[in-house]
Amino acid sequence: MKSIKTIGVIGAGAMGRGIAQIAAQAGLDVLLFDVNPKAVEAARESLQQIWGKLAGKGKITAELANESLERVRACADLQEMSRVDLVIEAIVERLDVKSELFKQLEGIVEADCILASNTSSLSITAIAQACQHPGRVAGFHFFNPVPLMKVVEIIDGLRSDSQTGDALMALARTMGHTPVRARDMPGFIVNHAGRGMNVEGLKTAQESVAPYYQIDAIMREQAGFRMGPFELLDLTGLDVSHPVMESIYQQFYDEPRFRPSPITAVRSAGKLLGRKTSEGFYPYPDGQKQSPVEPAVPSLPDGLKVWLAPFHSVGHRRAAALLKNLGATVVATETPPEDVLIVVTPYGEDTASVAGSHQLDGERTVALDTFFGLEQGRRRVLMCSVATLPKWRDAAHALFASDGTSVSVIDDSAGFVGQRIVAAIVNVASDIAQQVIATPADIDQAVTLGLGYPKGGPLSMGDSLGAAHILEILRAMQHTTGDMRYRPSPWLQRRVQLGLSLRAEAACVAR
Repeated sequence: MKSIKTIGVIGAGAMGRGIAQIAAQAGLDVLLFDVNPKAVEAARESLQQIWGKLAGKGKITAELANESLERVRACADLQEMSRVDLVIEAIVERLDVKSELFKQLEGIVEADCILASNTSSLSITAIAQACQHPGRVAGFHFFNPVPLMKVVEIIDGLRSDSQTGDALMALARTMGHTPVRARDMPGFIVNHAGRGMNVEGLKTAQESVAPYYQIDAIMREQAGFRMGPFELLDLTGLDVSHPVMESIYQQFYDEPRFRPSPITAVRSAGKLLGRKTSEGFYPYPDGQKQSPVEPAVPSLPDGLKVWLAPFHSVGHRRAAALLKNLGATVVATETPPEDVLIVVTPYGEDTASVAGSHQLDGERTVALDTFFGLEQGRRRVLMCSVATLPKWRDAAHALFASDGTSVSVIDDSAGFVGQRIVAAIVNVASDIAQQVIATPADIDQAVTLGLGYPKGGPLSMGDSLGAAHILEILRAMQHTTGDMRYRPSPWLQRRVQLGLSLRAEAACVAR
């Protein structure tokens, strides 16, 4: 396996500068090139300031700060790359430009020099096809900001030599990053896996199930994510996120799971891009997110009685325990009597489907999401049908908020909000594993470090919440909506059928 001691970085923007920083701090010599020489000098000045601040805070020694800066040399001509062991390009996301650069570098570097692309969306195989020796070409995809995002994707193109990827894996560890290995497919691991959150969040909003801020609050305070889909889109910027959504959808030949939303198309056209334009799904006066005030909790009506539907055993058990803790009066009859609140607990269905199939009074029926648990302090979600009267909606809101827990009241939706988004996340990750784009362990690690998802990553999340429940939600959503985006991955179905973990690889595989 090749020993890498000197690297060339082409492109002195944020990504190239970040790669140069972690490489130099790890003791590697770095040649930094940009078609704009001023960009290289600006990058070195920025690095000097960064290392100075790190030394001032005691995070690195002053000696390391000085040594790191000395290791980063400005490169005025590509010919100076002749002595490097590895070239990493971090230039514009255009296939023709990257391919032409690698073709040019082949005439400069040594025969055993690795050529790596930091592309986030382009095919490594396509980039390498212009090279006479495509075996030394691989993907080396870092995330912004590079020093803080401790994961890097190593992508093997169809013609990449396995030792090329092995050398990059070792180098990533030397630079203090966690490497994950991926096959060359659209979106690799992280951008591919991220479709579940963003695309399903947008579909939920497009159906007017709930306003943006409520969807985000549900994903944070009920499902346990650090950010909801719209906070994440505002952070990334729609000028970045929307083209990626379109690109992955098109590259997978209109796969329904990745169908983009006109919401981001319209907002992109209007330059409501997010934090960078001070307005996105939220306004950002003075750079601070401004979120609407939560609706006030209604008054709890005197003498409220509840009939809890027994149709879903897990949901019924969880809801019954909560109602007992809240001191609610629960009517234990086979069918709901007149003038009581009807509470149903579906997994994957909407309120109308449950009420209609069981001949319940739609005017009094409210659905409670029990999937994530109902303990005090975890946001609770109630869902009304189009027939639910405000009187009963408000009574349910008051009851389930009576212990001080926040409650979101949403319009009818197959899978509420949290159920449908989390099920989509787990399903997409399952299909990445099914396609052997990456190992289950690398999928979980990449998504945890790259996207900050909870519970150890999407496959571990599916195991934690119950893979059988995820499958139940997806099947019910597909039946309710007729949309193929919710069809379960074979990876998920087979492991549920056999009682295996979603992280379990096949024991008997012919490759």
